[in-house]
Amino acid sequence: MEEKRRVAVITGGAQGIGRGSAQAFLAAGYRVVIADCDGEAGEEAVRELAGGERVRFVETDVASEKAVERLVETTLTEFGVLDVLINNAGIMVRSPLAELTQEAWQKVLAVNLTGPMLCARYAAPHLREGGGAIVNIASTRALMSEPDTEAYSASKGGLLALTHALSVSLGPEIRVNAISPGWIDVGPWQKSSSRTTDVPGAADHRQHPAGRVGTPEDVANLALFLADPVNGFITGQNFVVDGGMTKKMIYA
Repeated sequence: MEEKRRVAVITGGAQGIGRGSAQAFLAAGYRVVIADCDGEAGEEAVRELAGGERVRFVETDVASEKAVERLVETTLTEFGVLDVLINNAGIMVRSPLAELTQEAWQKVLAVNLTGPMLCARYAAPHLREGGGAIVNIASTRALMSEPDTEAYSASKGGLLALTHALSVSLGPEIRVNAISPGWIDVGPWQKSSSRTTDVPGAADHRQHPAGRVGTPEDVANLALFLADPVNGFITGQNFVVDGGMTKKMIYA
């Protein structure tokens, strides 16, 4: 892998799965641009990841077209190329349907679905130059639900449809895949001001066929695999990373 040709933009990269992915891509030799709307978390991530000149933070609201355009322009100014886009930024609103406001619904879709579309649109011309890849971070909520998660579940279901649509529209030069994480323990990967010491209990681990709750590294490792040009025959797919939970029948 030629480091000079491997640059990854990770949205929502300052905390949680995004931060774990930023660490993994840096460890694999990539240069990384962390895009996040939380300036405090972004600056802290750059310091703690200790990537030196190989990591940058760009404060970005992915629901804003101007912000996304600026993100891509800054990436090219800093590193010259763009090889991988990880669409990870996302928000959740829990609300009973009768209380779910149109404003809340639209905000979730703006970040979780419109954001990845905008990022793909502005990144595509540059990804195409090097045969790049897009990895969309969806959720098992696209396939199954808890009560009061209509906005989030709909946005992630839409992201899966966007994934296969983009794979057809942007191929063969650009590959587009999705990862649907299940229960991922992101507590240790939050910014220090909101980091928690709560950990999943034994019962939480036991209910997973894999025997444990997931970690950001579990998602990041697959994202690295999908980003690697050697895996060029994989596109338009959704990969569930949930320790087997969606395959487990549960009887009360």
